[in-house]
Amino acid sequence: MSGSHGFGSPWQLRRRWCWWRQRSRLAAVRLLVLDVDGVLTDGGLWYGPQGELIKRFDVRDGLGIRLLQHAGIEVAFLSGGRGGATEVRARHLGIRHCLVGAKDKPQALAALQAELGVTPTATAFVGDDFNDLAVRGQVGLLVATADAARPLRRQADLVLLRAGGRGAVRELAERLLRPTPFWSELEGQGWRDRND
Repeated sequence: MSGSHGFGSPWQLRRRWCWWRQRSRLAAVRLLVLDVDGVLTDGGLWYGPQGELIKRFDVRDGLGIRLLQHAGIEVAFLSGGRGGATEVRARHLGIRHCLVGAKDKPQALAALQAELGVTPTATAFVGDDFNDLAVRGQVGLLVATADAARPLRRQADLVLLRAGGRGAVRELAERLLRPTPFWSELEGQGWRDRND
């Protein structure tokens, strides 16, 4: 047993406290914006023989996104990277706002918030690298993947346990949904819709 009398290590206690401290901000989220490369993928890029870009996505993240959509949270992709595979993934998941090739993430995010009528305090953003720090002032919650660049992890409101492309988005989806009646329903009855 650890020195914290069975409540976990000091690191675990600190982590629980961080999530507890952000509970009101988590409850306020109406728009979840996800970087793609390094968040929905592990950051690796594969090229086919014709130069086509191939990316690997985690199906658990896909179900997490579907659950969030069902609960009324809008999910959007915002990436500075190339499209193609990202846009296909967005279509599979019913993502209405898939912004790829964004040269200026804060500007693209501001336009999206204005279009949807969502305030910064109701917006969460998940990123993994330096370019994601630029949206810091435009969101109520800045979330970093476990393997994000150190400066982002330091400035993020929350850091996930899972790495990009390895269930990080699903982890956050569960955190957002756990306090809701919908989560209790899921635990009792399961999920009957598609899992992409």
